[in-house]
Amino acid sequence: MAQLDLRPVRITHAPVRRSAQLLAGLALYGTSMAMMTRAHLGLAPWDVLSDGLNKLTGLSFGTLTAIIAVAVLLLWIPIRQRPGIGTVANIVVISIVVDLVRAVLPDQHVLAWQITLLAGGVVLNGVATAVYVGTRLGPGPRDGLMTGLAARTGWSVRLVRTGIEVTVLAAGWLLGGSVGVGTVFYALAIGPLAQALLPLVTWRGPEAPGTEDLPEEEPDRRCPDGAH
Repeated sequence: MAQLDLRPVRITHAPVRRSAQLLAGLALYGTSMAMMTRAHLGLAPWDVLSDGLNKLTGLSFGTLTAIIAVAVLLLWIPIRQRPGIGTVANIVVISIVVDLVRAVLPDQHVLAWQITLLAGGVVLNGVATAVYVGTRLGPGPRDGLMTGLAARTGWSVRLVRTGIEVTVLAAGWLLGGSVGVGTVFYALAIGPLAQALLPLVTWRGPEAPGTEDLPEEEPDRRCPDGAH
């Protein structure tokens, strides 16, 4: 199968369609995060960190998600990554939506409902990842850190991603974040889900005038596993 080109393309190309798709994808992503937090069966690695800090500080889940994202964005400076419109929107939209959905979605304590909410959240997260990444309007803060470190160190994207997520997961777990079967399910399912859906939603259009050049050492960035 041909490799998808996911390099960022300027917003001047199909701005209405791509902006709408970006906002929809990010809103779905925030919703999926909220669903998984209410299932109480384990969270994605970065959300484990947010959950642990939530228990430590009392700040809302969305607020902490935004704070972590901004902190990660600051790490882009030494590795010379450039944010796009999608990067900024990622921080703002996801942090707002996750708190709004959590405000109306109650905690689940019956196992059948917990499993339903977890499974639905993971699947929706895969859909959301493909939808917003497919706009090609810039990576989320965490994806940018991953690809930037891979480019600067020469290590594979897979190795860098694993190292980052294991570190984040361990830190979140030590802070009391929720780790469980949902964490494992997410890790196993999110990559294949996003990979399968990306070809269906990725924007394809005139490349030469609006495509921002990426270093040759970042080939894996053309089809990432997907993460916010």
